[in-house]
Order: sequence, then structure tokens, then C-alpha cells
Amino acid sequence: MVNRMEQRSDGVPTPRDLLDLSDLRADCGSCFGLCCVALPFTASADFAVDKAAGKACGNLGDDFRCGIHTRLRGEGFTGCTVYDCFGAGQRVSQVTFGGRDWRSGGPEHARRMSDVFPVVRQLHELLWYLTEALTLAAARSLHAGLRRALAESERLAAQTAEELAATDVGAHRRQVNELLLKTSELMRAGAGRKRNRRGADLIGARLEGADLRKADLRGAYLIAADLTGADLRGADLIGADLRDTDLTDADLTGAFFLTQPQVNAARGSAGTRLPASVTRPGHWTA
Repeated sequence: MVNRMEQRSDGVPTPRDLLDLSDLRADCGSCFGLCCVALPFTASADFAVDKAAGKACGNLGDDFRCGIHTRLRGEGFTGCTVYDCFGAGQRVSQVTFGGRDWRSGGPEHARRMSDVFPVVRQLHELLWYLTEALTLAAARSLHAGLRRALAESERLAAQTAEELAATDVGAHRRQVNELLLKTSELMRAGAGRKRNRRGADLIGARLEGADLRKADLRGAYLIAADLTGADLRGADLIGADLRDTDLTDADLTGAFFLTQPQVNAARGSAGTRLPASVTRPGHWTA
């Protein structure tokens, strides 16, 4: 993993190359297909079959590559196309376990990798949010605390497999979330109470052209909602469920805490404007 921290003169770690999130993006070529083994899935609209946690997907090849990667949507594995490990897969494979794969290591080794992978994935997701928060000028008053939280998240992710398995990642998430909530408040200052849609049930909602500037959409359920042409500039989208959400021609400029898995799960167009931290999915319309 890239060392993303350097020391200031006062000893407080500072993030380096904050807009470079490459080490927090999945590099499947450096991973042993951990998401295809460690995670369970249930036959549904997202997955064609059932699979238990710790059992390798039947589509995973001997080279740890997906045999139907280019056909996942057509084969009924849409859920795989919207998943992202935030770089946890390559870290666990190459750093935590030193390049020893789960097949050659035996059943106990495989179990330990499956146990550790979800923990590191959560920590890497927090690293993503914290790194982004440190680029936000409006949250400057929180930067010292955000730096400390980033350094602690990195320290935890760098632990041994045994230490990671014993880590109370939930408690750490709660501490980080307090900082992210304060960051959101500073970013959306002046938005007003009507912009608070936190955790709202907006499944299938018709919100074409809606003015959602600086809206709090944390954890909102926007499944299959129509946000065609909506204005989401400066909105907080952390944890928002964007599965099948129509973002055609929507403006998400300046929206924050938006991740690639969320974007991948949505529908959009060439006219959809996105933050620089995420890329336009290949399955979106031209």
C-alpha cells in the first residue's frame, strides 16, 4: 500500500496527494478474489444464485479472476458490478497475508482471510471519506481532528490479521461518523430544515428537476427514484441507496461522500455531472 501520510512540523500526520485515491480503489489484479469468496449473497435480482460466506463463487477461476466479468449483468450478477472493496482486497492479499493466497494456505488460512477482509474493507471506506473530508475547505476547522482519525484508521488497517480480527471496527466507525456529521453540517451551512432528508424513504419518488442543493441525503432510500435533471450540488450522499436511481442529466457537482459503488448502482447519462472523485460507469447511456 502507498503510504498516504506525512508528518507536519508539529508531528500531526497530514494526508499526501489527497485527490489521489488510487490506493483506495480496487486492484483486482493484486487480489485473490476475496470478495468472490468471503462475502455471501442470496439469489435475487442482484445475484443469480445463493452463495455462503467463505465459499468461492462458481465463476471464480483458478487464476482468481471472474470467468464472466464482461457478462456479469447479462448473467444475473448485477450485484457484483456495483460492489467496491475500496482497495481492501489487495491490501489483505498482498500486505496483511504477505501474498499467500487462500487456496495454497489451507482451510484455516482461508477462514482468517475471509474474516479479516470485511474489517479492512470498512476501514478503507472510512479512509475514503476522511480523505475527501480533508479536501473540503468549509470543514477546515475540523481538519486536525480529521487528520488524527485518518491516521488512526490507517493504523488499524495496517494491523496483523489477529489484531484486525479483534478490532471493534463498529466503535471506530461511530467516532469517525461524528466527525463526518460535523463536516456535513459545515458543508451545508445555510441549507435550512427543508433540506434534511436524512434516512428518508424516497423509493420510487418522482423528483425530476428537484432542487436538492445542499440536501442531507445521508442514508436516504432513493431506490428507483427519478432524479432526472435534479440539482444535487453540494448534497451529502453518504450511505444513500442509489440502486436503479435515474440520475440522467442530474447535477452532482460538489456533492460529497459519494462513492463509486453508489454511482455504479445508479443509472445516468452523458449529461450527468459528477464529482471528480468518481468516474462515469460504462453501462450508463451515452
